[in-house]
Amino acid sequence: MNISPSKENILKNIRKALTSSTPLPFPQSEGNSSVFHPSRQELEIEFAEQFSKLQGKFIYCLNTDELAAKFNELCTHWNWKRIYCKEDSLKKLLKEAGASFLDYNDLATCDASITGCETLVARTGSIMMSSSSESGRTTSVYAPIHVCIARSSQLVYDIKDALQMMKEKYQENLPSMITFATGPSRTADIEKTLVVGVHGPKEVYCLLLQD
Repeated sequence: MNISPSKENILKNIRKALTSSTPLPFPQSEGNSSVFHPSRQELEIEFAEQFSKLQGKFIYCLNTDELAAKFNELCTHWNWKRIYCKEDSLKKLLKEAGASFLDYNDLATCDASITGCETLVARTGSIMMSSSSESGRTTSVYAPIHVCIARSSQLVYDIKDALQMMKEKYQENLPSMITFATGPSRTADIEKTLVVGVHGPKEVYCLLLQD
């Protein structure tokens, strides 16, 4: 087969390139280390700052008595009477601590919903939830106000740490749904105007209990 001089030159250049490797122009961009700096402050503070930047309402509670008091204050201030909660452990925690709220069983017409979470991601201010909880897939999405109750032991720095915790917790039986809620629902689809509460809750509270 006859090869034209131009093709022969191309093949020679390819062979030459294969015999001598070219150094990477940007070796630090190969993903061997994280592009994010490690946290320089306590995870509670980091999460509170990032969560608040995203219009989340953060409340720190030293103990269960303070948790109940803060929750009662919210209910009184915003006149929450129809509060939806499917997680028996959270109901028990709040009631034993003295929180007063009515058990309400209709998510579609509730004033607020309460859930726990899998982890809190400090770097992004995100609440990580899954379908394995008693709250299921809908409790944190359909209510106009979402109240998440978490413990300080559930704090991790980054998303990769949260996913690693899930792998260690569930092994081969990962939940069918894992979601990250990062502040209230918001969209700018219509004329690039930011609107809050379109596809989910318009307000998100996180009550962090020290343990």
